[in-house]
Amino acid sequence: MIPLHPLLVAYLVLFVFSTGFRLALEAVNAGQVKRHKGQVPDAFEGVIDREDLARMDRYTLDRIRFSGIESVAERLLFLALLLSGVLPGLAQALQGWGGVSSGLIFFAVPAAVFYLFDLPFDSYRTFTIEARYGFNTSTRRLWVLDHLKSAVIAVVLGGVLLGLFLLMVAFAGPAWWVWAWAILMAFQFLMLVLYPTVIAPLFNKFSPVQDKSLEERIRALAREQGVAVRDIQQMDAGRRSRHTNAYFTGLGRVKRIVLYDTLLQSHEPEEILAVLAHEMGHLKKGHVWKQILIFGGAALVLLFAASRLMEWEPLYRAFGFAVSPDYAGLFLAGVLWEPVGFFLSPLSMALSRRFEREADRFAHTTSAGAAPLVRALKKMARENLANLRPHPVYVRFHYSHPPILERIRTLECLDGPGAFTP
Repeated sequence: MIPLHPLLVAYLVLFVFSTGFRLALEAVNAGQVKRHKGQVPDAFEGVIDREDLARMDRYTLDRIRFSGIESVAERLLFLALLLSGVLPGLAQALQGWGGVSSGLIFFAVPAAVFYLFDLPFDSYRTFTIEARYGFNTSTRRLWVLDHLKSAVIAVVLGGVLLGLFLLMVAFAGPAWWVWAWAILMAFQFLMLVLYPTVIAPLFNKFSPVQDKSLEERIRALAREQGVAVRDIQQMDAGRRSRHTNAYFTGLGRVKRIVLYDTLLQSHEPEEILAVLAHEMGHLKKGHVWKQILIFGGAALVLLFAASRLMEWEPLYRAFGFAVSPDYAGLFLAGVLWEPVGFFLSPLSMALSRRFEREADRFAHTTSAGAAPLVRALKKMARENLANLRPHPVYVRFHYSHPPILERIRTLECLDGPGAFTP
């Protein structure tokens, strides 16, 4: 075990506090579910009954319990790696290998450990919890293939990005963080192109929407809103799960619309159009570009902070490193950021929920009222076994969308008193 240093002790206090706070959030969220046990919200009268609600609550509580166990196990493993001296020993052993190659190996070791450690948890989540509630449709073979593909993609893309970062650290001088930021932003744009064209087809089959009447109505809606659509496809999401969704992809003016086959099977055309109107709202309001700009600004600040931390010798000594390679400093900067980032997450979540409200209002305007989107939201909540009453504090830290009841109430208010007809 590495010797205790005042900076390490301060970090451990923050780490333990953040861990306890996370678990407390899960506990209060579970308590919120139990307090409202058997109470079907007025908005869902006639949509779900007490038996449906009980099943939704059991699903939420099972996920909370499992998430708590998984989180504690992962964080204990992280502490073991951090305090055992394995990482300083690895850095010592990699001396003389070259900055980029040694850095790639140094990052790869803990990444591989955590990836393998998480596999049993993901298996249990998929084949026990998700299967228990009728969501999982995947097979063991498909699950293994998905993980193998994901691992290869992560190694290739992650290795290239990290390698470029390490090259900038080695050869770009004191301003390496500016060049690294430029590379990171270019990588973000590259992923917007690669994901729909290369990565997603490795996991799912995409085909033209079979309902030509629905396709024409979607294109008409897109034309009305000035959204250029290249193609409208359906994805075989039902191969793995019965969860429902839809999304837009594409960089620039021309977009591709992707509908889960599970959504097409369970929703009426008007509801699907309302869901897509919500997604168009994100495009029309510029939410994607705003998020990219915000991410870019935050990344620039964090890379600058990392560059300063990497020059601070006490940081290496505090975590037991006898040598101070740049890649170890970059790793430790990430270690310090993790608990701090958690407590700042309500800021990003609040902004995301604001964008979702704006998209809902846009959908209300383009769908001639709240009814289609409200029906779609209620169906999605029922089909996905959503938690209808999450704790408000939990929402602040974990919800990128407003809770479902809040969204429904807001949409109904937009129609005005007495105007809503579901």
